Amino acid sequence: MTNGNGKIDWSNLWKNEDWWACWIGWFILILAIYGLAPHAPKLGGWSGDLVKAFPKGFGPTFTATLYLFLFSCAVTFIGGIFMKFDLKNYIPGFLVIFILSFISMIISKQAFMKKWGISYVLFALCFGLIISNVFKVPKFLKAAGQTEFFVKIGLVCMGATIMFSVVLKAGAMGVIQAVLVATVVWFMTYYICRKFGIGERFSSIIATANSICGVSATIAAGGAIQGDPKEISYMIAWVLVCAVVLILVMPPIAVWLNLPTNMAGAWLGGVIDNTGAVIAAGEILRNSAGEPSKAAVNAAAMVKMAQNVMIGLVAFLMALWATMSLDRKENPDAEKPSVMEVWYRFPKFVIGFMVASLVISFIVEPSIGNKAAKGISKLCKSYRSWFFTYCFVAIGMETNFKELISVGGGRPAIAYWLSQTANAFWTLFIAWVLWSGTFFTPAILPD
Repeated sequence: MTNGNGKIDWSNLWKNEDWWACWIGWFILILAIYGLAPHAPKLGGWSGDLVKAFPKGFGPTFTATLYLFLFSCAVTFIGGIFMKFDLKNYIPGFLVIFILSFISMIISKQAFMKKWGISYVLFALCFGLIISNVFKVPKFLKAAGQTEFFVKIGLVCMGATIMFSVVLKAGAMGVIQAVLVATVVWFMTYYICRKFGIGERFSSIIATANSICGVSATIAAGGAIQGDPKEISYMIAWVLVCAVVLILVMPPIAVWLNLPTNMAGAWLGGVIDNTGAVIAAGEILRNSAGEPSKAAVNAAAMVKMAQNVMIGLVAFLMALWATMSLDRKENPDAEKPSVMEVWYRFPKFVIGFMVASLVISFIVEPSIGNKAAKGISKLCKSYRSWFFTYCFVAIGMETNFKELISVGGGRPAIAYWLSQTANAFWTLFIAWVLWSGTFFTPAILPD
């Protein structure tokens, strides 16, 4: 809460986007705890009959959707008042973004899309890209396209989905793999990017996206080092494209290599960046009976969740690095930054993420039990998904497809894909050591 000169500026608490993401995310968590948060509409899987997408009927689905829209619009509008949004255009613009998000959710429930884990965020991104690359983005949509605000709220809600009791069920194996993979892959990716002549800040964003958990980590890293918003959006787009490719490629390779199901799942969880894509890829794998492998899904989810937990620590270290090293390197005549400057740089929405996780893990769950706490986490997860969807529609509207291909002469894209390939080999080795049963008894036994 400083102004960058070491002085306390309390107005940041109601003017700063990061803090507003915390207030809204925590407000959603509190409402969820007391059973007051509007539930997101329940959408079902469908194939040829679109009616099946509304398992509770069109009327109840419409009502739930309307409540969700009004609630989402209201809380972000209130924040926009203090952050001086273009309020006149915000509501009609948000309505369009919400409708496109709703359509994205429905399409992702289609049988083929669901089977292959093609996520709602990819469709949301495509809608935004069509608007920006085929048409001209109108003023009212620009006013509502608050990309970082939406994703930061989603990340705070995401914190409430990470219950430490669930993470610990993976045993030491999931945590050890997350640390070994994230640490080595981060420095490896950073080194490769620097060899391709990519700047230090952009290299660190790419490294974090590749080593931790894709979209969420990209946003956190970008905020921590005050990265270029265009570079952040660029990396998010590539993460989503890469996730789709890996869903199609990695499960067949795992079968060809005849990997044990838990080892295969741990490999998927360590390489694929998008959490939803990780689960989808795990469900493609089969056990000896030819059924979807529960062990593979569990291992994949636990490894990915262990990596998610690292977001807060990584963001703090990157903020410290940027403040104490990068800034002084770029401006040698600058005064040595104070400790308060590190706090000023630290992305406050990461605090929101960590607080939400601690509250659900150490206050809510011990008080009302694991089953009830999981229900609250599930509701917060739905809000995370919706705010992420709003964000990706907005990202698409900000992204020029030609720029996506041509940024840096294509060098960042090449560096990212080379790093992702190296990541796959390193993670496979670590998964073999920890999960194959050759050296240790795996935390999740084969099914």
